[in-house]
Amino acid sequence: MSPTRAAKPDPTRRPYLGYRDHDGDTPFGRYFTQEMAPLAEHAAQAVTVGALAPPLLTALEDAPDLLDGEATTENGLTVDADGSIVVALRTPMPGVTPAMWDWWFGWHGSDSRRYKLWHPRAHLYAHWDDGDDAGRRGRNRYVGRTSFVDEYLGSTLAKASIRFVAPAELGFDESRLTDQTAICARTGSSQFPVDIGWLVHHVRPTDDGCEMRSRFWLGGRHAAPRTPSPVLDRVVPRAANRALRLTARSAADLLVHCAQEMGHLAGFLAELHAEFGDE
Repeated sequence: MSPTRAAKPDPTRRPYLGYRDHDGDTPFGRYFTQEMAPLAEHAAQAVTVGALAPPLLTALEDAPDLLDGEATTENGLTVDADGSIVVALRTPMPGVTPAMWDWWFGWHGSDSRRYKLWHPRAHLYAHWDDGDDAGRRGRNRYVGRTSFVDEYLGSTLAKASIRFVAPAELGFDESRLTDQTAICARTGSSQFPVDIGWLVHHVRPTDDGCEMRSRFWLGGRHAAPRTPSPVLDRVVPRAANRALRLTARSAADLLVHCAQEMGHLAGFLAELHAEFGDE
């Protein structure tokens, strides 16, 4: 069960965008830059096209099929009949390896200043629920843990709980992930005991590095209480849809955010990993 963030303010929380004062006075501070590249053309085109027919997007149950090759839609979004949204995006990453992404997902969550490297114009705060990185390496540094993050999706401030799970929980054959990775998580609120969706970032090698294939399923049938009960199981999806008011615009904001953060970090992840990957 994924916890909620304590009501007591965290003294390390930095509720502002960007770096201020002495935020940059860390060994990794030189990697922070407020400037970001223009939105990738394929992401901009997906937003321009708008919502596609729901069957064109990969269903959550079919997520393991990502290991078998190309999906019907690699870049796009939809709004399903139950009010859920689905987002798909592929991000090429020359010079980057899948292992670097496993390292990143374990490394960044212990310090908001690290989290802000990823998307300097949208990320505010990150903190592990257990607060302890001691003795953790590789995937074990994030799988089985919950990250609390505050970030903007478009103009909407999201306060999220991200519970990272083993790929097998979503049906992936982990024996096939020797040269690739699948970062999988249950997403929800950090303030209320409600989960609203799932995400997968499948990273596979290419001739010049790797590519990330991101998938998000949010709202509708994907929303559920963290403590199941016959009543809450029926009520929460409807209540979540009313509260979230997910639309094609919501899906577009998420797609743009993902394209920006993944493309931005990929530009210096190899150098960052070379310097801090043995921590």
